[in-house]
Amino acid sequence: MKDIEIAPLNILLTLAGLAFCAVATSADAESFSYGGTDGKSSNCLVCHENSKTIGARYAIDREQYSHTSHARIGCVACHDTVSPKHPADGIASKRSECSQCHDDTAGEYASSKHAAKASCRDCHNPHRVSAPKEISGQEMNRMCAGCHNRESMEARHATWLPQADLHLGMLPCVTCHTASENYLITLHVIKRDGNNRYGEFRLATFAELDKLAGGKDIRSLVDTNGDTYISLAELRLFNEKQDQRMFRLQGVMVPEKVTHDFQTLENRWDCTFCHASGPRAMQRSTLALPEKNGTFTRIDVEKGAVLEALGSTPDFYMTGATRNGALDRIGLAIIAGGLVMPVGHGFLRFLTRKNRKERSHRHE
Repeated sequence: MKDIEIAPLNILLTLAGLAFCAVATSADAESFSYGGTDGKSSNCLVCHENSKTIGARYAIDREQYSHTSHARIGCVACHDTVSPKHPADGIASKRSECSQCHDDTAGEYASSKHAAKASCRDCHNPHRVSAPKEISGQEMNRMCAGCHNRESMEARHATWLPQADLHLGMLPCVTCHTASENYLITLHVIKRDGNNRYGEFRLATFAELDKLAGGKDIRSLVDTNGDTYISLAELRLFNEKQDQRMFRLQGVMVPEKVTHDFQTLENRWDCTFCHASGPRAMQRSTLALPEKNGTFTRIDVEKGAVLEALGSTPDFYMTGATRNGALDRIGLAIIAGGLVMPVGHGFLRFLTRKNRKERSHRHE
């Protein structure tokens, strides 16, 4: 009687064990895939975040990737051919086309001259890509510099653009070469290289600003009252602080929306497109502060003449702004002529100082 009662129990335990093994096997197989279809990528990154294991070509920075839109849909959204036995099956992962999701952008880009020579991945790393508002103008220009040599671009622009090297160093290429309807001034914190008072300015890193903030949120360096809104007075105060004189704010004009029909727009030949004062000036601004993951967070700035708040002089005439060589030479001649009298007079007094001393002794 007891044997009859035990047999069903043994069968039940055996079936439960088999079911557990099946579930465990399924889970193990899934762990080798690109995170299943639930949008998670953690299983993939077990291998792919280690460059020593996977190689530099296939290595992915977890922190940078986790911030992208692609991370929210998961690896399998683009790598849907990866099997549960990957990588042991030896089958290479197939990449999907960007146009499957970004069809509007792909159509716009296809009509540009760039499309014949550069693919999406030549400019955008899908494992690091961020929205335009999350990257700096310098980062935007690094994409262009992959094909467009800086020196040759400066030479070509210098044929019509005054201070071409300065413009190309301060403005993202897309400011002039995309047809965005609206533009704004984006302010970045820059720092003198090597803590040298004569060092070149470069973008301040998150680590440098975090150290300067002394454990506080780095936004408190500029947003002193913590209201997540930057006033013109706060901007001016940041630039005037003596204890952080190695740091300052720098503004660049960026498009609010980046288009992909790259072209040379006619109104960009006119200096007043950027250099304007009064109501015509682009007075909307944001402060871009670096994040630990390499992106930037923007904070709205009080609407107004931001460049004036930072100490610039928008009504000052800069030599070369007219792009008229003859007029510039006349202007320089006037300046030189004005210096002749005071400089010449001072120089003659220096040469005749001994004679004046001898005369004074004689009179004594």
